This record gives sequence, structure tokens and C-alpha cells, in this order.
Amino acid sequence: MNFSLTFPRLLLTGPARLRQLLLPGVLLVSSTVPAVGQVDSLPQISRSLARYSQQRPSEKLFGHLDRPGYVSGETLWFKLYAVDGRSHQPLAASTVAYVEVLDAEQRPVVQTKVALRHATGRGSVVLPATLAAGAYTVRAYTSWMKNVDPEFYFHAPVTIINTQAPLGLPATRPALTFDPQFFPEGGYLVQGLSSKVGFKITDSRGRSVAAEGTIVDQNGQPVGSFRTLRFGLGSFSFTPVSAGAVYKAVIRLANQQTITCPLPAVREQGYGLRLEEAGAEQLRLVVQSRGAALANESVYLLGHTRQQIATAASTSLSQGQAVFIVNKSTLAAGITHFTLFNSQRQPVCERLYFRPPTTTLPLTAHLDKSQYAARRKVTLQLAAGPAPANLSVAVYQLDSLSAAGGPDVTSYLWLTSDLKGTVEQPAYYCGAPTAETAAAADNLMLTQGWSRFRWADVLAPRLVPPTYLPELNGHLVRGRVVNRLTGMPTPGISVYLAAPSRAIQLYNSVSQANGSVQFETADWYGTRQLVAQTNPARDSSYRVDILNPFSEQYPARSGAAVELSERLAASLRRRHVQAQVQQQYFGSRPGRYQLPRIDSLAFYGKPNEQYLLDAYTRFKVMEEVMREYVPGVLVRIRKDGFHFLVPDDNARITQENPLVLLDGVPVFNTNKIMAFDPLKVQKLDVVTKRYFVGPFTYNGIVSYTTYKGDLAGFPLDANVLLQEYEGLQGQRDFYAPRYDTPQQQQSRLPDFRNLLYWNPEVRTAANGETAELTFFTSDQVGRYRVVVQGLSQNGLAGSASLTFEVKPAL
Repeated sequence: MNFSLTFPRLLLTGPARLRQLLLPGVLLVSSTVPAVGQVDSLPQISRSLARYSQQRPSEKLFGHLDRPGYVSGETLWFKLYAVDGRSHQPLAASTVAYVEVLDAEQRPVVQTKVALRHATGRGSVVLPATLAAGAYTVRAYTSWMKNVDPEFYFHAPVTIINTQAPLGLPATRPALTFDPQFFPEGGYLVQGLSSKVGFKITDSRGRSVAAEGTIVDQNGQPVGSFRTLRFGLGSFSFTPVSAGAVYKAVIRLANQQTITCPLPAVREQGYGLRLEEAGAEQLRLVVQSRGAALANESVYLLGHTRQQIATAASTSLSQGQAVFIVNKSTLAAGITHFTLFNSQRQPVCERLYFRPPTTTLPLTAHLDKSQYAARRKVTLQLAAGPAPANLSVAVYQLDSLSAAGGPDVTSYLWLTSDLKGTVEQPAYYCGAPTAETAAAADNLMLTQGWSRFRWADVLAPRLVPPTYLPELNGHLVRGRVVNRLTGMPTPGISVYLAAPSRAIQLYNSVSQANGSVQFETADWYGTRQLVAQTNPARDSSYRVDILNPFSEQYPARSGAAVELSERLAASLRRRHVQAQVQQQYFGSRPGRYQLPRIDSLAFYGKPNEQYLLDAYTRFKVMEEVMREYVPGVLVRIRKDGFHFLVPDDNARITQENPLVLLDGVPVFNTNKIMAFDPLKVQKLDVVTKRYFVGPFTYNGIVSYTTYKGDLAGFPLDANVLLQEYEGLQGQRDFYAPRYDTPQQQQSRLPDFRNLLYWNPEVRTAANGETAELTFFTSDQVGRYRVVVQGLSQNGLAGSASLTFEVKPAL
């Protein structure tokens, strides 16, 4: 996996060097040529961004949910796609994804971990039957993604209704409030500089609002007007005449309500960056400045798309103005950030431009019919070529909870994954480009622009090490060592982590300067009882805390409120009956997790000696067992009690105790293991050579295994941390009945499924060969939606959607 970027070598000087710095597609319009010393900042900025991109490669997750609405108690199924944040090609780096369901207050109500294999993962969660009705959010991320703003986690809104409890809706609906926001182009308003101002108007339920309005000065005189276009967005040109003036927007809503809000403050001096269309193939970026010290300053323009440099140019302002021309063909699809730097290499303006993707996954879906009777076979044919593709398919009933649909992979990867907040109907911006969609996209870029990084971090002499490492080989269990008395983090302490089991695994770590420790586990599925401890003979004054593996950072966003009316009563009653019937007749089948088979070999491999104690006469005292049956371990008694000695293959004996384990848990006091009931031990492994585990060296290993691998009541030290810990979830098999025979079709077992089909693993061949899937309708009549999402090996994303109808009789 190579995240490096390559740039041309800069060997020229003077004007020739400047021409080389201007990458193809950038035309600098300027009356002066800056000196070489001034231009040096441009490649330095470029190199800093390249270094940052190499050391902080971005990662994205997209989640395909089986449907957008649920009833409490139903199962939510999902498929995850992991991609390189720059190329959108499948990225098989992280091996663990974290999935949460958040309520309206962004409190997690469900949390789970899913294994990622070959850049995809799949799983399911049963929504608690006690969940209150409301708007929820499903979010997903990796450990590496926790280093960036939580806005860039995957988020998908879902509606959950609890049909077994009163909805708790207020008797009177609270009055709507409105949130108008204004965003000057480039970042801020400057006295005397003309700029475009983007605006967005939403209500307290998060919905866009249509409006028009007037800009007035401090005397109430109108100086401009505006109106929204699509999705409550719009823009207008504005030139503030005075830094001391206070401008306000008087907004008139469709219901004739009027609201007033101030515009951002006007600066006396500064910069402006205006983006304009310069024909069908070019963009014009106009730089303006106000202030005597800025009139002839050197400035630098850098454009990058997902941290890949697209344009780089520099010039000196002439009377406070300069113009850059950029060919659109040099810009990659997606969002390009144009950043303007001053002569001190400080970012002073930023402007975003969106270019919709021109190439997507050619995904087609066809049904053999448009209408079906109940309990009849449906044949779905899928084709996606020419590159092999990985697809996921959901078929669900259209009703009041699922009419809106969910996010699609194309608009998510190319648009919403690089923006903050909620984007209404993102697929609209990624369709066939028109003058209307271009204007709407430009308004979106003005109002919801965002960057995955801070330029201060990029331009710093040294990058700060990331807090969270990528989980390349398994889940990282993170903890902290603190002093028991002071609570202060403590470095240099050896920590041992184990989960009692018959599959013996041991993890150890040494605490860092901030007291942190981490353990790279492998194949941890299901709920585990963790045992974390220090060596009490050496470090009895310290405590180990296991940290929450889920992100505790949440974006400042509010989901749309759930609106329920009497007209939805019939639909909700039907969903209630569906859920009850399915739970009654089919509830046991989808509820079972199946854990994968894991390697049962102990971490130390095949032992030099192994003793199955049931093959010998059983003694009731462990000392007799060790002396009579285990010649590979010498038992010695000193002033402080028992000690073990393990001769190596050359009969050499060291005086230090070997590592003693019980079901994988270290036992540092040999007296305690000698007092343990040997009848609870099934086998004993002995490793007679020095063994290295991470930074630690052991003079042999003596490993006891109980019959159930659960410590069998062994008394652990009082300072040991015992904590129940949820590992990776197993897999549930999606169950749906089949009606291949007349007898099955006539079954009296009711079938009220509203989710007819869920298949997270559909693969198409490289030659575009059609994949054929079959499933059966249920007893529920109505309209159904088929949703297909997918990603090819070369990073092409695509989705398809179609509908069909189920009628009582045909």
C-alpha cells in the first residue's frame, strides 16, 4: 500500500523555474514576475501537503443499510465498504469497523464492532424493543478515522418507531424556528471588496426553507436582495462600503413570516477570493486585497482534490488584484479546495469547487416482471462491468418509514463524505450536469465547505503523531496505567492482558509517557472477560484502566425531527403486526450469531512437553502432580514459598521463574497455583526454551488449562482488573422462507415480511457477466423497492434502484 505522491524535480531558477511550478492547466495572469526567493514558498507548501498526505492517508467508509426505517425490535442489516479517501479504490488496511446507532441527542443506544476483510464488512444489530420512537443516526468509522473530525465518519439517518409504546408526541406541535446562515466567499467580508455571499435557511426540524429577502445597512436602506434556489440555498453579490457598517438580512418566508439576522462583520482590510466561470472549460479565480501593506504582496494559490495537488501558482498583486485561470480538465472529479496563501505562507482564503464524476460503475438491474402475486419467485439480474465489482442488494416494502430512501455510494464518496453537515438529496448534484445543477452545487460549496485537515498542522515543521493507530492486524485494546494513590498516568510499567480461554493467548505492553498501553488482539469475537494486570511483585502501586474503544467525539449536527400524523396510523399498525408476527414465528432464526472458527493453537505454538492429566492417577495436591508427573518442571521451596525451574534442551537451569499461565492468565505467585485444585486442570503445557513476547523475555512457559477455560474459580489478585469486553460480532444469516413447491405456497404459517431480501455479498465477474438472484414475495401486498450498491476493484462506485408491486392475486 503506497500513499506517496510524486512531484517533478525543481532544478531551474528564475522565470524558468516559475514556469515549471505552474502545473499544466494553470495560466497566471500577472504584470510582474516574482523573485525566486518569493516563489520558494510555493513548492514548500506543496511538499508540506504531500508529506501530510503520505503520513495521514485518508480513509472512508460507506454503509449500505437494508432500509431507512425500522420498528423497535427489528434487525438492522448493513454492509460496509472501505476505500482510500483519495482514489476511492477499495482499501484493505483497517481490519475493524465501529458501528453505532445514535439517538437524537447523539447518545449511543447500540454499539458493535465488525471485522473488515478485503475492504468490506457486514453485520447486523437487533434494535432494542425499548427504543423510543424518533430520528436516529447510524454512524461507522475505523480506528484511523478517529484522528479526524467526527463529521467525516459515515452517517446515515434512520427512523425508528416503537409501536408497542405511546409515541409520546406533544399535544401541540412547538412553533417552528428558523436558522439562516450567511457565508462570505473566501471566508469573510472586506470593506470595498466585491464578493459572493452564500446562504442557507433551514427550520428547527432540519428542513430547507424557501425564502427571499433584502440586505439593509445600519440606516435601514436596502443595498441588495436575494432569494433561495433549491434546498434553501442561494447566493448574492455584495460589496460592503464601510468596516464600521452593520448589515442585516431581512428574510421573508413563504408563510409571510419575516425574520432578521445580521450579516458577518466587515473587516477593514484583508483578502477576497472570487471564483467565476470563464467559459465552458475554464475557471477564473480573482484575488483582491485591501490595505496598503497588501497591495503588492506575493500570494500563492494551491488547489487540491482530496489532498492531491491539482494546481499550484504564485504571483504578486498589482494594485491589490490578480487573476488565475484554471482549466477544468486538470481538476479531478469531486471537491477541489482552492486555498490562497499570503507572503508568510498563511492561508487567508479558501474556495471550493465541485466537479461531478463523469465515470461511474455501469450497474444495471432488471426484474423478470413488474408485478407479482404473494409467495412468488422474483428473479433479479445484475450486471456491472467491465471490472469485477462487489455489490450489496436490499429489497424492502415502501411505506411511511422507508419512502425517503438512504444514501447512495456515488454521491457519498464524491460529495457528502468531504462536506460537513447534512446535504439534502446529494444524488441531485452528481447527475447529468446542467446550468441548474451547477448553480446549486456552487451554492452548496459556498455554504457547506469543509476541510479534513488544518493548514497549521500541514505546515508545521513536524507532524504530531496520531492518537489512534490503524488496526492493520486486529482490534487494538487500549488502556492506561495510573498510580492508585494519585491517579496520575505512569510510564514504563509492564502490563499483561488476557481473556481466559482454552485457546491460550497473551498480550503485553509497556506504558508510554502518558501512561497509555495498547494490545493488538487477533480473532476476538463475542463477549470476553478481560483480565488486565501488572506484576504485583514489582508494580503493585498501579492500576490498569481499559479505555472505551468507541469514539466519544460527536459532530455538532441535529437530525430532522420525526413527524407522525393520523394518516400514517394504518401504515404503522401494519408494521406493528409485521414485527410481532415475524418475531413470533421467525425470531429465533435471525437472532443467532455464528462465530467463525479460529486457530486454537496457543500463542507459544506446539509445547515441548504436554501432559493430559486424566491419563495419570489424579492427585488432590498440585505439588504431587508436579513432582510425580511433570519432570520438565523442577519444584523448589525457598523462604517465600514455591518456585518453578524449567531446564532448557541442554539441561541448563536459570534461577528465575518461568511464565506461569492459567487459561492464558499470568500467575505471578507460584504459591497460589500450587494451592489450586489439580482436579480442575485438564492439561499442562511446558515450553523449555526462552520465549519472547513483544518486549518481554521468559525463561520457559508453564501453562495450565482448565476443562472450560474459565479459570475454574481461581482467586485472582485483588488489584487485577476484570472487565467484560465486547469483541467483534459474529455473523447472522439472513433468513427468508422459500416457496418453490405448491405445498410451501399453501403453508398456513403467516409471512408478513417487509424486508424480502438482503444479500451483502454479490460479486460480478470481469467480463460483465450477469449475476442472477432469486427471492420470494411475502403475504404483504404493496410496492417494493430494490436497491443495489456497489464498488469495483478500480474504484468506480455505482447504485441502482427499481420498484415492483405485489398484488393479492394475478
